[in-house]
Amino acid sequence: MGSTEDPDYPQIIVQYSNGFLISKVMFTACELGVFDLLLESGKPLSSDAIAAGVGASTMGMERLLDACVGLKLLAVEMAQEGALYRNTEISNIYLTKSSPKSQYHILMYYSKTVYLCWQYLADAVREGRNQYERAFGVSSKDPFGAMYRSDEEMLKFMAGQNSVWSICGRDVLAAFDLSPFTQIYDLGGGAGALAQECVSLYPNSTVTIYDLPKVVQVAKEHFVSPEERQITFHEGDFFNDSIPEAELYILSKILHDWDDDKCKQLLAKVYKACKPGGGVLLVESLLNEDKSGPVETQLYSMNMLVQTEGKERTAAEYSKLLEAAGFGVIQVKRTGKLCDAVLGKK
Repeated sequence: MGSTEDPDYPQIIVQYSNGFLISKVMFTACELGVFDLLLESGKPLSSDAIAAGVGASTMGMERLLDACVGLKLLAVEMAQEGALYRNTEISNIYLTKSSPKSQYHILMYYSKTVYLCWQYLADAVREGRNQYERAFGVSSKDPFGAMYRSDEEMLKFMAGQNSVWSICGRDVLAAFDLSPFTQIYDLGGGAGALAQECVSLYPNSTVTIYDLPKVVQVAKEHFVSPEERQITFHEGDFFNDSIPEAELYILSKILHDWDDDKCKQLLAKVYKACKPGGGVLLVESLLNEDKSGPVETQLYSMNMLVQTEGKERTAAEYSKLLEAAGFGVIQVKRTGKLCDAVLGKK
């Protein structure tokens, strides 16, 4: 057990205290376009050249670049003319806007939106509710009304969610053999990245994205081409409107937004609409059964506190919700990535 005399103890405190600083360095380098500039240049650049390229001060940029080197987001080499900086492979893949696996949009969402809510984490813990009212001056009673409080904010959120599915969408869809299900509804499917992964992996399937009218409009305008014939849309609020019949329903990062009663309400509607022999696929980050980890999922659950009405759950907790709705033959697969999969059948 650690103590103040334990030499590892202060280092752990320093490491955790610096977490905020570390993330803001990465967010800032992304926002300023440092990684994009270095990718486009095709060669290492000096701090002067990078500062000029993104419109920043040389002094500030030099410190930012050195911090990125320390975080292994950039590499540096010494030349006759001084220090020259280049992207690491990780930065090229995940931090440049043009990469198919870019996480730029979700990082900007965290930087500009999530962090503002987290300033009021102590209030969220005291009150047990999300903090949109304090952070943005909008009502916290409707989390998605607050989340989609402007077209710009909605677009940012949807692009961020697409970023996540670019690195873990295939894993959750391949966790079980979904090829027997050809008629699929993606409830709350947003910008459509998971639907696109689904029809790519299962070419005999069709996927209907069921989401709010304004979300569908943005998805059609910015994310899903009309040429993608296997993907269609259904406008509505699945809590208040009917859910059409289908063979499989995908609920990806949906149930973690809501309390148990709301989850039971939705799953009961899904069960009623589901064809016999059909099923529901839950895509969520699963807590260990004793809730001892993973730490990423524990932190996601804190984020649900400051942004939604829900929480992250264990596999047993999701299974219980599915069973209460009538689903049986429940299977669980941990992917080792950001999200896991739970399949329940009717």
